[in-house]
Amino acid sequence: MFWFFGALSYMSFRHNEELAPNTKLEKEPFITIMIPAHNEDIVIQGTLEYLLNELNYHNYEILVMDDGSTDRTPEILKEMQAQYPRLRVIRIDENQGKAHAFNIGIFFAKGEYILSNDADTIPERDALMKYMRYFTSPRGINYAAITANMDVYNRSTLWGKSQTVEFSSIVGIIKRSQTAINNTMYAYSGANTMYRRDFLIDVGGFRQDRATEDISIAWDHTFMNVTPKFAPDIVFHMNVPETFHDLYRQRKRWAQGGTEVWLTNFTKIIRHPWRHRFVIPMLTDTTLSIIWSFFFWITSIIFILLMTYFATTGNYERVWHGIVMSMIFVTFQLIAGLFQVLAALILDFNGAKLRYLLFSPIYLLFTWIVNPLTIVTTFLKAVKTILGYGSGKWVSPERKANSND
Repeated sequence: MFWFFGALSYMSFRHNEELAPNTKLEKEPFITIMIPAHNEDIVIQGTLEYLLNELNYHNYEILVMDDGSTDRTPEILKEMQAQYPRLRVIRIDENQGKAHAFNIGIFFAKGEYILSNDADTIPERDALMKYMRYFTSPRGINYAAITANMDVYNRSTLWGKSQTVEFSSIVGIIKRSQTAINNTMYAYSGANTMYRRDFLIDVGGFRQDRATEDISIAWDHTFMNVTPKFAPDIVFHMNVPETFHDLYRQRKRWAQGGTEVWLTNFTKIIRHPWRHRFVIPMLTDTTLSIIWSFFFWITSIIFILLMTYFATTGNYERVWHGIVMSMIFVTFQLIAGLFQVLAALILDFNGAKLRYLLFSPIYLLFTWIVNPLTIVTTFLKAVKTILGYGSGKWVSPERKANSND
């Protein structure tokens, strides 16, 4: 409900910050589209051909950071370099992770602005033009980074359809709420964010020992008092996990990264609360999320044990009472979640995704059951990372070829 009312606040107070469609761009600043890649031979060629041939922008280069790929990715890149002069490739012999590859690429990039683009992510044709219109607007002087709106294009499975609802809810509601309430953002999207190069260097680049570099950099920028910007009118089409195994693995990484950021910044904020007062809402929300995750699973285990005990001792009335009471609470939770999802689907893409509302129960159940599980199961790993035992190495994802229609 907090995110729901935050979205209403965005529509009331921040909606006018979105650029009008007829806003013109006086000149085209030079942009580097950076693609850190590790074992992406299935999708890299299709993505690069789209970026090199289909964008409505002229003044840009593409810099691929080949991070120790062991498949056909290096061969594909070599062949394409001979065909496209604006394609540059830097080879890193040993896989050391996306953040490490990006940090190296920053110093080879020629652009004043750097677009982080995943190997399986496709921007709309006007994306670069829209990014630059935001950066060159009067408000844009303090924009450290602009993250765009994510749209799921592989919707062939039940998990793909349910994530269409989820990404609308996360992006459409939560980022709008964060922008409206605190003019900040808890996390960028690693797949589709454009950074002002100077602000990347000023903050020291990406943290290379974190599970999620895009969450860490958003918090680091907030501590610099520069503005992270959400632009819902810039659309990227992204590939999402289509099996439960891949989806769970992705969410474990996200959960670990969020906990790492919380552990990194907790004492800093507590020691100087007034200096970092604009980050307190972010810290409070993350703290409550972590506490709730442990509370949810501990009490769920106690509930199951109690119901099992009552059932084995013949106290069926207590079993029935426990199930009924739990269903009452679940109903209230579903109603609150329905408000959030419904508002998201109405706001995002002018209601074009409302037909996916039928898949929202899968999203709600997955979020409320699996997400807290990932926080609990990765908590110790996040603590080890903060103590200096973290690694940002890639785990090769399961890819399917892009259909850039």
